[in-house]
Amino acid sequence: MKNRDLTAVIEFILCCAALLFVPTGFKTNTDRGSKHARAKVLSVDDSDLQQFSIVLTGSQRLEVEVLSGEHKGEIFQAINQLQGRMEFDEIYETGDTILIEYRYKEDSTTTYTRGHYRIHLEIVLAVMFAAFLISVAGWTGTKALLSFIFAALMIWKLLIPAMLKGWNPYPISVFTVAALTASVSFLVGGLNKRGLATFAGSFSGLVFASVLAVVFTNLFSVDGAVRPFAESLLYAGFPELDLNAIFTCGIFIACSGAVMDLAMDISSAMHEIKHKRPDIHFTEHIISGMRVGRNVIGTMTTTLLLAYSGGYTTMLMYYMGQGTPLIEFFNLKLVSAEILNVLVGSFGLVAVAPFTAVVAGLLFKTDKPKPQME
Repeated sequence: MKNRDLTAVIEFILCCAALLFVPTGFKTNTDRGSKHARAKVLSVDDSDLQQFSIVLTGSQRLEVEVLSGEHKGEIFQAINQLQGRMEFDEIYETGDTILIEYRYKEDSTTTYTRGHYRIHLEIVLAVMFAAFLISVAGWTGTKALLSFIFAALMIWKLLIPAMLKGWNPYPISVFTVAALTASVSFLVGGLNKRGLATFAGSFSGLVFASVLAVVFTNLFSVDGAVRPFAESLLYAGFPELDLNAIFTCGIFIACSGAVMDLAMDISSAMHEIKHKRPDIHFTEHIISGMRVGRNVIGTMTTTLLLAYSGGYTTMLMYYMGQGTPLIEFFNLKLVSAEILNVLVGSFGLVAVAPFTAVVAGLLFKTDKPKPQME
């Protein structure tokens, strides 16, 4: 383990620690007096439920036993209020373990359900992933895990609060992407020329994608209301938000991971080539990097398509089942937005190959062949 790698790891650990204590500026329900706890359903009263076609409305009345927190062991009466929307509603049965939110009063405690309890499973899965990553990739996996944590904290502690406060989404998104790119490039690639080539190549591709996103979002006449919860966000007390700008920034943020992946592949390959062939000509070195990039691009563009379209499988099934003509289907605002997302992201992905190859070629050009020992 090189000292420079250790220095980078320590610096990013300190950044993650600092981000943990950065206030978002938005209060949670716990700040307003409510508490959350794990609870077991003891009995269920479904008499208020009503069936309309395939949708249930009304409410369930539950008797639950608190399993955690300061009121552990107490019995509360909880309400499961249904919205008539299958993506949000959950139906509980006796014996289920759920999350409840309540405001405790000695004479009356108001308790609401907040879904099946999944936190423990999420923690187990996260620990399994971390252990698996480190066992397979070793020290590199540890650095990758650190960059993963840093990315999550940057998005939750800086990007999302800044957008909610009405900051201009473009500079804050570019800053966030630059920080995330730096974390992956210098933690995984190292504080060296390979890491610098990865950062410069991937960030150049992302800047190119961001310009295309701004231009074609306007040309497509697509607005940010196509994103889930966009309209709800306006009604929730944030009517001044620029949904179009948020949508545009989401395009190049979404493709940043694939772009960094490709840049790392090319810079690592060119680093290895230079190490094995220190006398390789500058032009030949760049061409070799481009060849590596071409092979990876062929799979990564398809990866982007599958990643984006996978979340819209039911939408595709719906419109096909309705017999919607293709010309009408592709002209839909929602579909056009996803096409824009995929193609602009793919543009950035393709552009990163020559950018990274040229930058890596220039950086590695100054490396001198090591003298041979007689």
